[in-house]
Parts: sequence; structure tokens; C-alpha cells
Amino acid sequence: MKDIIYIKDLRVKTIIGIFDWERKTKQEVSIDMEFPFDCKKAAKKDSIEDTIDYKTICKGVIKFVEESSFQLQESLAEGIASLVKDTYGVESIKLRVSKPGALRGAKDVGLIIHR
Repeated sequence: MKDIIYIKDLRVKTIIGIFDWERKTKQEVSIDMEFPFDCKKAAKKDSIEDTIDYKTICKGVIKFVEESSFQLQESLAEGIASLVKDTYGVESIKLRVSKPGALRGAKDVGLIIHR
């Protein structure tokens, strides 16, 4: 079993949605990411070069999401997953993307993907 680095509830404002008002007003999305990896080498050397640099990944994800304008959360999630895997060399990702408060009566609505 591998170890996991995680980022929980990264909040970013973006254009997301299918309704006219959603195409004009930025909404907040919440993002959770998990990256499985073996942390033994990083722990032994105590070196950032031997681990997943989650600060750099977060900066890249924030920029991508802020500049995006997807209609569907599914498209946003696929874009984030591709960015993280292709740009930062992450082997796999478990990703949750949600729009807090998007449904009346529900605290949150979103999706979870594994890539």
C-alpha cells in the first residue's frame, strides 16, 4: 500500500455552470486531491526533490481553475486531473470537485474521479 499526500478543500472562484447567470458570475468550487506515492525516500533524505511538491501543484491548479470557464464540473475535473498528471508527473490522482451551495437544501454537490 502506498502513502498519500492530500489537499483538502482548496477553494477557487471560477466561471462554471450552464445557466446564463453562471456564465457571468464567478462561483466558488471546492477541490480535494489525493496523490498516492511512497514517502520513504523523501523521509529518509528530508528533501523536497524526493516528494510531491503540493504547493507547486496547488498554484498550478488555482491558475488553471481561475482561468477556466467550463459548463460542467465533469469537464473541470478532467482538466484538473490531466494538468496534475501531465505537468507534475503525478502517477495517479483521486479528485473531488464540488460547488458548495449549488443545490437548495444540499450543503454540497460534485463528483469524485480516479485517474
